[in-house]
Amino acid sequence: MNINNLKYDVPAGIVVFLVALPLCLGIALASGAPLFSGIISGIIGGIIVGLISGSHTSVSGPAAGLAAVVLASITKLGAFEILLASILIAGVLQLAMGIFRAGFIANYVPSNVIKGLLAAIGILLILKQIPHAIGYDSNNADEYSFVQSNGENTFSAIASAINAVTPGALVIALLSMLILLYWDRTPLKNVKLLPAPLFVVVLGVALHLLFARFFPALGLEQAHLVEIPPLDVANLGAYLNFPDLGHFANPDVWIVGATIAIVASLETLLNVEAVDKLDPHKRETPPNRELVAQGVGNIFAGLLGGLPVTSVIVRSSVNIQTGNATKASAVLHGVLLLAAVLVLSPMLNMIPLAALAAILIMTGYKLAKVSLFRDMYHKGASQFVPFAITVLAIVLTDLLMGVLIGLAASVFYLLRSNFRNPFAIEQYRLHIGEVIKMELPNQVSFLNKATIKTALWEIPNGSKVLIDASNADYIDSDVLETIADYRVAAAERDVQLNVIGLRDEYRLSDPIQFVPALDKETQTKLRPEEVLQLLKDGNERFRAGRWIKKYYLHQVDATAGGQHPMAVVVNCIDSRTSPEIIFDAGLGDLLTIRIAGNVVSREIIGSLEIAHKLGAKLIVVKGHSSCGAVGLALKNEHAHSIGTITGKIQSAVRQCQCEHPHAPAGSKEMLEQVTRRNIENSLAEILEGSEYLRGCIERGEMGLVGAYHDIATRNVHFGELVTPERFDRYRSDGKGLAA
Repeated sequence: MNINNLKYDVPAGIVVFLVALPLCLGIALASGAPLFSGIISGIIGGIIVGLISGSHTSVSGPAAGLAAVVLASITKLGAFEILLASILIAGVLQLAMGIFRAGFIANYVPSNVIKGLLAAIGILLILKQIPHAIGYDSNNADEYSFVQSNGENTFSAIASAINAVTPGALVIALLSMLILLYWDRTPLKNVKLLPAPLFVVVLGVALHLLFARFFPALGLEQAHLVEIPPLDVANLGAYLNFPDLGHFANPDVWIVGATIAIVASLETLLNVEAVDKLDPHKRETPPNRELVAQGVGNIFAGLLGGLPVTSVIVRSSVNIQTGNATKASAVLHGVLLLAAVLVLSPMLNMIPLAALAAILIMTGYKLAKVSLFRDMYHKGASQFVPFAITVLAIVLTDLLMGVLIGLAASVFYLLRSNFRNPFAIEQYRLHIGEVIKMELPNQVSFLNKATIKTALWEIPNGSKVLIDASNADYIDSDVLETIADYRVAAAERDVQLNVIGLRDEYRLSDPIQFVPALDKETQTKLRPEEVLQLLKDGNERFRAGRWIKKYYLHQVDATAGGQHPMAVVVNCIDSRTSPEIIFDAGLGDLLTIRIAGNVVSREIIGSLEIAHKLGAKLIVVKGHSSCGAVGLALKNEHAHSIGTITGKIQSAVRQCQCEHPHAPAGSKEMLEQVTRRNIENSLAEILEGSEYLRGCIERGEMGLVGAYHDIATRNVHFGELVTPERFDRYRSDGKGLAA
């Protein structure tokens, strides 16, 4: 843990604790369970789940979404102690789900549903907290389902609240919201240990005391304040309930346990996916580890008398909005809950619910901004309709049912499109280092999101990554958001990212952070044997048809100011193609000298010396199969100026005829033998004709190698690299350079 993060985590943990405390009590009340069971779950969710979880932002505890399940289960099983046995079973099942890697499910929830979940929670926070903000606190459950256990629904509760306004609570709420809204415009925003929500709570307590002493008409009754049940510290065991394990043989206990495990796991996975969207650093929560953490948490909850725990979106959102840095804030909130029930209850019971309501209303406003609805609308019906359906369904039913309805809407739009193609990912080595390329297919749906996301986040730190969308006619908004999120993550992981080929309507630019063109520094570090391996790798890609798209405009810009070649190739004029293609090289990577028969003259040697001056580290003399110049030499063609070429090749013809006297003069075998021998002769001429190049090779500054290009197989066969160690042997026998 980095101690520097405490200045962010401590204030965030305090604010989350203040928000969580009344919610723990309210959810326990709504669940028909002992009030203290909600506090126990809050402590377990903060400390135990917080320590095990891999999320930096998620906060766990008793969830309003499970209140109805718990209430029905207690009624069905007959006693809270029997329910604890089911919670214990649920924890074991969740632990098994995490171990067997069932957390992948969350990756298949579309982004529009996740955003609908966040927006709906924001709207519910506002709607559910309005009664508390104006002092109508008859129901402290803070349920997040439309129909509440007391018979009211979301809108009838607001109507009742309007007819029962408490002036003091309204003043505290309005003043608190103004402070939260304009906090960033005050100098106090620079005090990291005093976030706006914490200031609001302190102000709320001060106003409550002030009203009670000087303005009795604005005074608040106990019903409008946080209420922690009294605790006998000397008899803590009386507040703990333990599971009745004798009912393990009851099938209903197992059915309830499985139900809680499924609902709690789905709610957790949805919440952490949503929280990761809110995280400004776009850190990814390991879903399987989260299931393990929740499973362990529910095992403890079942053993100690707590309610089922899940990741809770409200507390997690407050955690992020308050500026936490790590999961230490979640753990601290659990520690504070424990301390609160032990020693702090008199102080905490002075906090007005209106102040906490103001914090939650502002959190809801940030989750459900008008700009979010506008952005989703502009993305088209396939994104906006499932988003809007999810929002309405959650507000009018409950979280889980609303998400399922939103998923159904998304699946409907998916089936209309009928697309699902895999992407291709490969790694190749260039002169600038290893490059990992992800090529997107013609159609990319949100069903590709999970594999794309996993592949990107598994790329090692410090890599060079190319995402190629050139062939994609359609990319789903989920995948675009994953790419956008990865840009943020890449910057923090020292990953250089290129994204190319995105269409204008996607509203994402193509960031180019590296260009596959040599610079001076990289060229200087290259050694001849490294350049040779790069050419071999490039030829292998050429042979396999996996050549790299060159993005020549980027390379032109990068090489316009100077050239930094890695090799120079003496190449025959009728070799069918250029060395840049068969070695899969980019602009400026190779200097190419083309002359019939790849023969060597003083001008060629002068060009090679210039190549060394320009920084080239390797000389390649490359012949090829079916060479026209060699064929003319075998036919003894010397007419006009052709003899200046064929005359040089004739020495290779004579050498081969002496070594293989029975080989037919015009055969394919003889043509290849002469071509290979001609390569060796050209290498010898370079060494004998340039003392300058010979010295460079002896010192290891430059390499020399022969190569034979079999045009039919696309394969280039390289000979032995002439290095200082092999130099003397070559000078003694002059063989083996192009074998």
